[in-house]
Amino acid sequence: MIRGFGRIPGMQNTTPSPAYRFRRIDATRNMARFYMLSLEPTLFGEVAVLRHWGRIGTRGRQVSSLHATLAEAETVLARQIARRRRRGYTET
Repeated sequence: MIRGFGRIPGMQNTTPSPAYRFRRIDATRNMARFYMLSLEPTLFGEVAVLRHWGRIGTRGRQVSSLHATLAEAETVLARQIARRRRRGYTET
């Protein structure tokens, strides 16, 4: 299980779901980006993987993907975290 996510069916810990926050800053390319990932329960018993990204200082964009089980959502979350790290993002 990735960190301690709570209030999702089948989870033991009841702490709030932490967000993974990433930044990628490259002054030579005029690049200043952020990326946030988190797991959230839905009203229908599913688990949503929330992704929020954009240029630092802007509202950015947000997308959620729904998954039937916590294990499936954690797999997607872990894949997204690995992808951000490969692309040069650092966790803040």
